[in-house]
Parts: sequence; structure tokens; C-alpha cells
Amino acid sequence: MSATLLALGSHAAAELNCGDLDQVMVKGKNGYILLNQAGADAVLALIANESGKLGLILLDAKRAAKHIADII
Repeated sequence: MSATLLALGSHAAAELNCGDLDQVMVKGKNGYILLNQAGADAVLALIANESGKLGLILLDAKRAAKHIADII
């Protein structure tokens, strides 16, 4: 499911001339699902509740995905 959401987000970003996809975020009533590409063959998926500081979570997710991509 996460790979499909990333593919859809990537396609939408390309179609709307938004550049390369950075992150996909799904907001639900009780929190967030965050998806980051972590290299060519990996996806970092995070779940956060609504009380978390979203800016910090997004930044940490981006850093973690880069770190994972560098390792694999």
C-alpha cells in the first residue's frame, strides 16, 4: 500500500510540475501516515498521532530516509 501511495504521489507531482516527490502525508482523524522514498528499493513509513509536532516529524522522517538510503 505504501509503495502505491508513493507512486501515485510521484505521478501527481510530475503531472503538476511540482518537481521530484519529497514526501507523501495522509492525515486522518487520529494522526498522520508519512511516506518517504529511502533509496531505489525502500520506503520509510511512519505513523504519528495528532499531538506530535508535525514539522519536527517531517524533518526527522526526511533525515531518516536519507540515512537509510545511504546505508542500503
